[in-house]
Amino acid sequence: MGTRRRRATEAEANALASGIRLRIIRLTYSEALTNKELAQRLGRDPATTLHHVRKLVQTGFLEPQPRRRGNRGAQEIPYRSTGLSWALDSAGGDTRLREAMLEAYLAEVAELGPGELQQWRFVAQVPADQRQEFENRLQELLEDFKSRPVDPDAERMAVYIGMYPSR
Repeated sequence: MGTRRRRATEAEANALASGIRLRIIRLTYSEALTNKELAQRLGRDPATTLHHVRKLVQTGFLEPQPRRRGNRGAQEIPYRSTGLSWALDSAGGDTRLREAMLEAYLAEVAELGPGELQQWRFVAQVPADQRQEFENRLQELLEDFKSRPVDPDAERMAVYIGMYPSR
């Protein structure tokens, strides 16, 4: 079970080192969105959003879907996540990626209403010889739910997990 992970190329790492780009990848995970729709959801200027979308397309994180007509008859290109970001190993990786992941998480949480965020915090004392098992089981749980078919009627939720030494 599980996705075979690989190290990101320099171009991929650079593309992922942006909280806004990580948010675009998340937003297009199960739904193709146009640049205009992305800009609206992110509260950003469409030109700025298009810059990020193009970077994600160039590096394989997004792929354009068939053109469609918008509300006013204009041709629009929706984009959808390819799932590539899930296949890249971020363990011990680039500091910029870790900072971008935290930036994306904080921006998303800031948009939530009262009671919409469920969070847990605890300290686990895992012996050194069991740490890899602990990490593998967390990864397996995430892989299990990631690999299940997408139910278009199900509520989408984001998950952020951070592990760090408790000093």
